[in-house]
Formats: sequence, structure tokens, C-alpha cells
Amino acid sequence: MTVSAVLPGLTSPVTEAYARLAEVFPGLRVKELPEDVPTPSGAGWVGAADLAAGGAALDSFLAWDDAQVLRDHGQQARPDVVASFGLHRYAWPACLLITVPWFLHRRVPRVPVADVAFQRALGHMTVRVRDFACLPGDPAARLPGARVVPDEEALRGEVRAAVAEHIGPVLDGFAPRMRRGSRALWGMATDEIVEGLWYIAHLLGEEPRAVVELERLLPGATKPYVGTAAFRELTGPNGERLPTRDRASCCLFYTLRPEDTCVTCPRTCDADRVTRLLQTA
Repeated sequence: MTVSAVLPGLTSPVTEAYARLAEVFPGLRVKELPEDVPTPSGAGWVGAADLAAGGAALDSFLAWDDAQVLRDHGQQARPDVVASFGLHRYAWPACLLITVPWFLHRRVPRVPVADVAFQRALGHMTVRVRDFACLPGDPAARLPGARVVPDEEALRGEVRAAVAEHIGPVLDGFAPRMRRGSRALWGMATDEIVEGLWYIAHLLGEEPRAVVELERLLPGATKPYVGTAAFRELTGPNGERLPTRDRASCCLFYTLRPEDTCVTCPRTCDADRVTRLLQTA
């Protein structure tokens, strides 16, 4: 059953994509807001612009991560580790606002920080989509706010620009707490783009296509992003084909449990990756 992601009477080029996202990943539900409906606040909501400002709203946002680490791991995390966890928990779903409509329908919404809010305890986001890019021949090209671009590469450029427009200010807000330079921060953004869509595409049954699309989206030398999509394939003991990738950044989880690294972490050797990938296959 399709879950509606749009208020009654609101026509949008991304409604169907957000509804499909909710179907396969109920942990994130996106509601589109018209101009006359205020952005939600209070009750756990935080505006992306408030995170970008880096003040009290960001303090409150990160307090959740600080408490979660202490509760689940019985130890206090370093402030930069807490900030890294908090950034991941925002940036992963935020990138999907852009990449999922592109992947499913070749439509790229612009979502500046002023137009997005997040309630992570519920897994809800709100967004206003005022304009979007699409290809020639798309029926949505007739809608208000449409910008037609000539080809797939131009549309990929729109994806990179839309993510940078949204994530760049958020990185600026988190940066003083992160103990990382600009390159490392944009490495994190690169990872969020790739791993978020890779995961959702797996749920959609379209993982191979996502790998190809992401390699074209991030082929390298696409500043401010760092590196490529970095997919590669390992071989199991019986010839199993095991897809993996190498992260451009580290999530710092090893600071809490040194023996437990992510399967895509540069710290995880290929032998360990094969063992863990076979366990989850």
C-alpha cells in the first residue's frame, strides 16, 4: 500500500518518490509543506537552518547522541565523536530528500536548509520543494518551478549542487565541534550520499543500478566532494561475489568499541569484510 507523503491538494514532482521511500523504509517519512503551513517546531523538531547556525539548537540535538552513547555503551564519548554521530544521523536522511527522487524519477529538488525540518525520534522530515530540475520529455516539466536540463550528466550536476546547497551550511554548523578539516567533512558528505542511496536501492531491489548510478554521480574530481563512490567487489571462498566500498571518512565508532569497525571502514581488512559479508548474505 502506498503511504501518502503529501498534504491533500498539494501537487509535487517528488510526492511519489517520497511515498515509495516510506514504503520500503518506514523509519523515514517525508511530508511536503505548502507555503501557508508553518514549519513544525518544538516536540523534538529541529530546523536544518538551526543546525547550520551551530547554536543552542545544535547543542540540544547533540545532547540526544551524548545520552544515547552513555546509555548504550556505558561510557562518555569525546565531543567530536558525539558530533560525528549527530551529523551522520541528520545527513543520511537529508541526502535522501534529493537522491531518491533523482534515482526513481530523474527529478532533483532544491531543498535549502530554510525549507527542511527533522524529528529524528519519530523519523519524520518536512520539506518545501519550490523548484526542481528534470529532463526533457518529463511530464513534470510543465509544473511550476521546473527547470529542464539537457541530459543525464547535467542532471547529475544538479544532484551534486542540490546536496552541496543543503549540506554545506550544515557542515559549517557542525565544524567547530568536529575536530576535522573541510576535506574530511566533505568526505563524510560523500559517504552519506553513497551509503544512503545504496541502502535504499537494496530495499527497492535495485542495488546493481544504484552502484552504476552512484559511480557516475561521483566519479572523482567533483568538488567539494571527496573521492569516488569507491565501490569494489570481493570474492568469497566459494567464488561468492561480495560488493563493498571504501568509505572516504571514518565514523569514529572505533573510539567506543575498537574491535568493532564498520564493514566499509578503511580500518577493516578484506579478510574480515569477506567473513562479515558472508554472515549477512
